[in-house]
Amino acid sequence: MSEIFGRVLTAMATPFDETGAVDWGQATVLAKHLIANGSDGIVVAGTTGESPTLSDEEKIRLFRTVKEAVGGRAAVVAGTGTYDTKHSINLTKEAQRTGADGILLVNPYYNRPSQDGLYAHFRTVAESTSLPCMLYNIPSRTGVNCLPETIAKLSEIPNITAVKEASGNLDQASEIRRRTKPEFRIYSGDDSLTLPILSVGGTGIVSVAAHLVGREILEMVRTYERGDVRKALSIHIRLFPLFKVLFITTNPVPLKAALNLSGVNVGKPRLPLVEATAKEKEQIQSVLKELALVAV
Repeated sequence: MSEIFGRVLTAMATPFDETGAVDWGQATVLAKHLIANGSDGIVVAGTTGESPTLSDEEKIRLFRTVKEAVGGRAAVVAGTGTYDTKHSINLTKEAQRTGADGILLVNPYYNRPSQDGLYAHFRTVAESTSLPCMLYNIPSRTGVNCLPETIAKLSEIPNITAVKEASGNLDQASEIRRRTKPEFRIYSGDDSLTLPILSVGGTGIVSVAAHLVGREILEMVRTYERGDVRKALSIHIRLFPLFKVLFITTNPVPLKAALNLSGVNVGKPRLPLVEATAKEKEQIQSVLKELALVAV
């Protein structure tokens, strides 16, 4: 069941048109582009997809739109986690009806549950679906860290098969690996830590940068798996400036700027996020030129 997610998943940006509405046609185009350029799967309505500003109706339609766009060529993972267990269950059931292949469940944010609360929340949502579930541990966004012992306990639930580990702490990733069975998958939640997490038993990446360099990231992962660490490192070092510049301000602001600069129109972020500043766009464009992702 855990193999459904693949090695490189892209946390897809949600395209908006000039009025701020979801651009459904461009969502289809972007999803197909990602699959054609190295992604094993697409995470829809995650943080990079601006999930806090999407209505339930928009999320459900996005799940369906992306699934129809990629068919069986890649996994579609629906971001259905919220800070309300009942709401998360309802979204999860709707996602399953749209044909999603898996579920991404972020730590409940703002209300900061205890470890017992995290366990109860994730278990209750997972038991509401037959789909494989990926936990999403991102303390910087949610205000709570799902600890390795809690993740290990959750990994015993049959359809909780993976974690997107975005604590930025390699010791935590190592401890999760130590406490879980080999078939439980650990994905980096940070592009710059993909290679390090692979080295401590990780599986792959839920990526932002794969919007732009998906083939290269997939090559890095496969090269590492083949045992050519030097070549994997050279790819990592080459892409490292891009990994960092895409987070010079709040994600997905730099990503949307980068995509628009590279000719993939995704529009502006929704408030309360605003467009990248002129200085930020200059920094982003400089890295894109260095990697030949835009015309010099």
